[in-house]
Amino acid sequence: MTDVIKVQDADTADQAKLVAAILIVIAGVAAYYLLPNESSWLRWLAVIASLVLAALVLWFSWYGTQFKQFVELARIELRKVVWPNRQETGMTTLVVFAFVIFAGLFFWALDWVLALATRYLTGQGG
Repeated sequence: MTDVIKVQDADTADQAKLVAAILIVIAGVAAYYLLPNESSWLRWLAVIASLVLAALVLWFSWYGTQFKQFVELARIELRKVVWPNRQETGMTTLVVFAFVIFAGLFFWALDWVLALATRYLTGQGG
């Protein structure tokens, strides 16, 4: 069964909400820098409050609706994932370790052979 998503573009009000959210965040960051004599926690509180207020403004816009749909569809897809059991995880880990050791030895040997060939061709080295 296919989920049908109704696609609609953001209207002017939603775009205004987006601009307002951006301006709220900018105001919070500006407050952080414009209040250098205040305590640090109060300045950070202004930034955090601006982020929360901006998220709240976006939550009730088309962008928030789209985000909620995305999260719901992601949760549906996550339920479809088949996770490996303990034995499969252990075997996969062993295969990865074996491949890493094999690749390490291969590249060490390749480096050694190329170093010998370079010394022979250039006449340099000990």
